[in-house]
Amino acid sequence: MLAAAERQNRSMLCVGLDPEPKRFPGRLQGEANKIYDFCAAIVDATADLVSSFKPQIAYFAAHRAEGQLERLMEHMRRVAPQVPIILDAKRGDIGSTAEQYAREAFERYGADAVTLSPFMGWDSVEPYLKYEGKGAFLLCRTSNPGGDDLQNQRLASVDGQPLLYEHVARLAQGPWNLNGQLGLVVGATYPNEIERVRQVAPQVPLLIPGVGAQGGDAVATVKAGWRADGTIIVNSSRAILYASSGEDFTQAARQVAQQTRDTLEAAKG
Repeated sequence: MLAAAERQNRSMLCVGLDPEPKRFPGRLQGEANKIYDFCAAIVDATADLVSSFKPQIAYFAAHRAEGQLERLMEHMRRVAPQVPIILDAKRGDIGSTAEQYAREAFERYGADAVTLSPFMGWDSVEPYLKYEGKGAFLLCRTSNPGGDDLQNQRLASVDGQPLLYEHVARLAQGPWNLNGQLGLVVGATYPNEIERVRQVAPQVPLLIPGVGAQGGDAVATVKAGWRADGTIIVNSSRAILYASSGEDFTQAARQVAQQTRDTLEAAKG
């Protein structure tokens, strides 16, 4: 599904949907009950420019807007059925709790994929993979500075001393990826680590946040991670959502999305 959307829209761009009512433009500003309206307008303006959308569940739940998120998911499936929806939830639990989180992501919200923390191991990931055709992106080398605290630590291993994020990448490329359903989250702020993850996991999709407001370089990101047989999904949120504070916010969002899409495509060379 990702590959088809990438081909159809000639895009590796993912628009992250992180609605902050206080940053909404014009008449929408401060109106938490207008989260759906704002996000749906962004979706309509960019649906032909993206390879995926990524709503961040906390931005909805914090405003008691889960119902608006459900409406938004339905809207995206209706107006852009070819575009995968990645629910950014970063869940990480085991057993029956993981089963409930999987049910929430795939049955309640109808997401095509979800982000997960792999810290609790295989049995925290397995329940999601029981949903045929659904995907899971494991946190691997994240864009925040604190990621070094754990992800950059060396492990004692029969294969040498891999860094923790390298070990996660190997699991996602190999024994955990039973049905080709796994991807990895790797931050755009670390292009050298993106390249290393791509060496370890040459074929899994990489979800790469951090381009735009977080300072990640789009061209360096593509050169480090994109391969003809290795899809990358480059996320930009705030730079697109809040491109304008006026009534022209949808046109401004589309313009920034198109510029970002074209920059990413050109970087493929």
